[in-house]
Amino acid sequence: MKQDAAKAAPQNAVNRAKIYQLVLFPMNNGATNVYYILTMNFIAYYANGVLGLLLAFATTMVTLMRVLDAFIDPVIGAIMDRTSTRWGKFRPFMVLGNGIMIVASLIMFFGLRLIPENVMWLRYICYTLFYILYMVGYTFQTSVTRSGQTCLTNDPKQRPLFTIFNTVASLIGMGLVQFLAPLITGGDYTSETFFNIMIPLAIVVSAVMTILAVIGIAEKDQPKYFGIGGGSGKEKVKVKEYVAILRANKELQRLMVAGAGCKLAFSIATNMTVLSMLYGAMMGDYGGLYLPMMIVGYVFSVPFFLLTVRTSQKKGQKASLVFYTKIALVMYVGVLVLLLFWQQGAASVNLSLRHINIYTVLYILFFGIGYGAYYATADMPIPMVADCSDYETFRSGRYIPGIIGTLFSLVDKLVSSLGSTVVGLAVTAIGLSKLPDGTTPYTDGMHMLVVILFCVVPMIAWIATLIAMHGYKLTGAKMKEIQAINAVRKDAINKGMGVSEALEKWKTIEDVPEEFRQG
Repeated sequence: MKQDAAKAAPQNAVNRAKIYQLVLFPMNNGATNVYYILTMNFIAYYANGVLGLLLAFATTMVTLMRVLDAFIDPVIGAIMDRTSTRWGKFRPFMVLGNGIMIVASLIMFFGLRLIPENVMWLRYICYTLFYILYMVGYTFQTSVTRSGQTCLTNDPKQRPLFTIFNTVASLIGMGLVQFLAPLITGGDYTSETFFNIMIPLAIVVSAVMTILAVIGIAEKDQPKYFGIGGGSGKEKVKVKEYVAILRANKELQRLMVAGAGCKLAFSIATNMTVLSMLYGAMMGDYGGLYLPMMIVGYVFSVPFFLLTVRTSQKKGQKASLVFYTKIALVMYVGVLVLLLFWQQGAASVNLSLRHINIYTVLYILFFGIGYGAYYATADMPIPMVADCSDYETFRSGRYIPGIIGTLFSLVDKLVSSLGSTVVGLAVTAIGLSKLPDGTTPYTDGMHMLVVILFCVVPMIAWIATLIAMHGYKLTGAKMKEIQAINAVRKDAINKGMGVSEALEKWKTIEDVPEEFRQG
């Protein structure tokens, strides 16, 4: 039997992806992030500025729909785990989800304008209904990003690469929208012109990225890459079992805290309203600062991407996430101090790229290093979800990446859904009836509001991440052991052994034959 196991080891011990698969599949996240950035940053501008809906309604709807999205997630996860078609488990959800978002976007951003203003109640109803449809499509597709990677690769040295390719895909998706937004209308996000250009562009970019992602996962989207075997790739888990799964998988709990906190911080600190107040109203040069500072952040991110991957491959993803989060936290202390010293009209404590001063130089250094370190780790929880899914297979024998991924998304989206509402309420608290954009003048109260939203909130989130990761056990070494144990179990199950027997026979790395262990 040992000789047979050795022959099977090369295909069972480590499931590695081809480089094009690692590059293309993360495009699925980029495809959904196109719509994510439109929703989190601009849809409230559209509802309030173009459709004429109340500001409180527009900002609150962003939160409510994000909450709805969070609760749809576990249902989609359960359906996904029960799905195994001739086109695979994951690809149908990617294509269907993107198609739904295309239809909903066209109706919501163009069709609703045809409803006369004298029947405003109908605009409210239709906006809500098609927003719900839009979020259903978003959930279909975004659920695949976290769950599909489990069949792509289980190699601890390859999974960190998912982070960097995922970030590149996100930059293509989100970055394109963020870069073009201020260029199209000069910072005025309430005009019909802005959405007439941005929505068709977003639809095309997202559709192309979806096609590339489908190509990337096509070869791996089949039952032989699903879990440890013993079934058809269909796992029937009832929604009421979710609580028990979450209670037992403590590593997923800790990752939820880390991921959700960072997502909330990111959604608030990079919110277009916050950046408009910082670079436009406070610093007085939105057109000259917004894009350059975005570029600064991305440029500083590049070396950190390379460093985080190297650290993850050598020491594991937990070690990488913790180390670079600490760097971001320390650097943002400097950003906080600089913004606290800001004074309206005082050139020596004001950002300016037209007349460089020591204040600007220090801001670029602190913000650039801090943002670079954070941005390089922002998507790291996504491949770590795959580790939690493999841990669940090790723990229970079940391959339920849909449930594990959507349980993570549930908390992640519930927390991040607060982003637009927090910003909206904060803006209302200082007496504004409309969301500030790049043309909004400075108002009393903006200074401390920006300090809190741009600096304090992310710093609190990073502290929460470090606390959660302190007890996280899925280190690089531990994941190698788990993959080896899962591999020998899979080999035995494929040869006829029962799942329960395999789980009982191989529990620790000491039980695993050498040929199944990873180097």
